[in-house]
Amino acid sequence: MTARTIDGKAFAATLRARVGDAAADFTARAGRKPGLAVVLVGEDPASSVYVRSKGKATLAAGMESFEHRLPADTGEDALIALVDRLNADDAVDGILVQLPLPRHIDERAVLTRIDPDKDVDGFHPVNAGRLATGIDGLVPCTPLGCVMLLKDLHPDLSGMEAVVIGRSNIVGKPMAALLLKESATVTTVHSRTRDVAAHVRGADIVVAAVGIPAFVKADWVKPGATVIDVGINRTDDGLVGDVDPAVAEVAGALTPVPGGVGPMTIAVLMRNTLVAACRRAGLPAPAGL
Repeated sequence: MTARTIDGKAFAATLRARVGDAAADFTARAGRKPGLAVVLVGEDPASSVYVRSKGKATLAAGMESFEHRLPADTGEDALIALVDRLNADDAVDGILVQLPLPRHIDERAVLTRIDPDKDVDGFHPVNAGRLATGIDGLVPCTPLGCVMLLKDLHPDLSGMEAVVIGRSNIVGKPMAALLLKESATVTTVHSRTRDVAAHVRGADIVVAAVGIPAFVKADWVKPGATVIDVGINRTDDGLVGDVDPAVAEVAGALTPVPGGVGPMTIAVLMRNTLVAACRRAGLPAPAGL
């Protein structure tokens, strides 16, 4: 058996095109474009690349891009003051503060200052609570993108056994909550789990988000299972995922690294920005997004 490749790049391109069409409709109805503000503190090379990519994607989707690049020695108070100004700016529908922040800045203090209705990263505790309790809110981009890929392959996830490897606030926890919302049976495993492999072997769906290269081995995976590899690990051999390449000989479907989950994150960010704009304007969110 050779796993089917789940083409996140192609799916993301389709999603971005749909968002672009819906953004044009929003502009015609609201008399303005949806707006996304991205804040970068410092000159971290990877973060700079991400910010540039997000800016390009925003403009390509027919939205306004507001980019704020601040020096690395910017104080926490100054950054929070900028967030406050963006919260009050009616042209801004989404606010994203690029992580990681310099060590002298408390990430939690900054992220919790963002208006939850403009929190397009979905990291605010209010949005985490909304997700946990089944209330509509803004959902973290990467796990929502993973669910979109899964539902494209399995339209009904109800009753499927899913294992999420990792318990971060960014991926693991919201991923588990989204799968529960789809009525999957979910197990979360992590660094303190006694026998990760034993849990994974019974799963129809495996989501690996642990940040360890080739962590998930082929003999852990149930034949025919769908495996979503969220990991992006920089090694001497380039970018590799959390899933051993040999898993492709056992799984039924597998996301590649790169080209799997990664492209979905920015596409869902565009989707979240549009959804936030519609809600702020009192318009219904576009169907199918």
